[in-house]
Amino acid sequence: MLRKRLQLGLIHVAVAMTLVPINSTLNRVMIKELAISATLVALLASLPYLFSPIQVAIGSYSDRHPVFGLRRTPYILVGLILCVVGVVVSPQVAFLISDNFGLGILAGIGAFGAWGMGYNLSSVSYLSLASELSGEDGRGKTIATMWFMMIVSIIGTAIGISRMVDPYTPEAMMRAFGIVGASALILGLLGLIRLEPRTKADSVQSHAEAYTIKQMMSAILDNPIAKLFFIYLLLLLAALLGQDVLLEPFAAEAFGMTVTETTRITSLWGTFVLVAIIIAGALEGRLHKRIVAQAGNLGALAGFVVIVLSGFFHSLGIFYTGVTLLGIGTGLSTVANLSLMFDLTVAGNVGLYIGAWGFSNAMSRLTGSLLGGMVRDGVTQATGQALSGYMVVFGIEALMLAAAAMILARIDVSAFRQKAIEPSFAEKIALVAE
Repeated sequence: MLRKRLQLGLIHVAVAMTLVPINSTLNRVMIKELAISATLVALLASLPYLFSPIQVAIGSYSDRHPVFGLRRTPYILVGLILCVVGVVVSPQVAFLISDNFGLGILAGIGAFGAWGMGYNLSSVSYLSLASELSGEDGRGKTIATMWFMMIVSIIGTAIGISRMVDPYTPEAMMRAFGIVGASALILGLLGLIRLEPRTKADSVQSHAEAYTIKQMMSAILDNPIAKLFFIYLLLLLAALLGQDVLLEPFAAEAFGMTVTETTRITSLWGTFVLVAIIIAGALEGRLHKRIVAQAGNLGALAGFVVIVLSGFFHSLGIFYTGVTLLGIGTGLSTVANLSLMFDLTVAGNVGLYIGAWGFSNAMSRLTGSLLGGMVRDGVTQATGQALSGYMVVFGIEALMLAAAAMILARIDVSAFRQKAIEPSFAEKIALVAE
């Protein structure tokens, strides 16, 4: 099983690698160097989350329609190819938007749409395959292995790209994106070789119950505590994840950092997220999960405040302190809030509630990215100062975290405790990956 876990990890790494250059390098170049609207950049970068509801249909369809006896591999392969195509052509699309807006937008929808569709097609398929190959007992270890490999690859990819675009030129960036795409495709293909056993045609059946978005939303809205937790997650995740598109352009605007330097921010942030999750594991069972969650929430809040202060004082040292706090807060908050999520998961409807919380995650990412882009553009237009736009966005995200912390204090999970299914730490990390 170790070989299969590592192969699954390679597939997860391959898909994650295609997200890194777009979320850590291209967004900065589009907003700063090419002066493209941050709202438009956020919308293009958020297409995977806009398309996320189709995962329900993809999973159900692949259950019933194997190709040559393989129910997951063909869909993973098609998704991976779409991701690679999207990341390879995305720099050219960015320059086309700058030169010919109308034609560039059409090309952008095609390129980023392919990337977003590929992300959803591959991720739901390889996570389903991971669950099937591992069985209930081994699922947590398998996905935890996949997640660990993924976060390390994100750090490594960010460092690698930063070196390949030093010094920055459009040609260097396109070459770097091509190398990342080719590497992702090779790793993904290695992961797929002899991974999935063939299924006989007469034994094809659904291995997991699929739920509609309406059912998932009803599970939340019909329960007052679950509805409050949904609002909490929406505020929390929109704040934590909405900064993805803007952090690197802010660093470029505030400190004149090069493309190489801003790309390394992702590796720094990812390192401290990883450290925080290890800390959360060490605190497992020693501190109440609500305390750990609030520590993470307030740590991330402090990170945003410090980042805003770095803009006021034009201090790079203060900025890196803020990024560190944001990474640690994100890691602590993520794991602890997953525990709370399980406390609000009713026995007998685990799949329904997990699907609902996953849907809230995707919507939070979409909301946070678009809100950040629109506010940044609006404030920049009103003040004529791009830096002010970023600082207002980070200030709003700090306020969202403050509101989330106050809501968390009001959430009473005691009524759910007897029905809760408490996962192992590895299973919590598994859900981080999902």
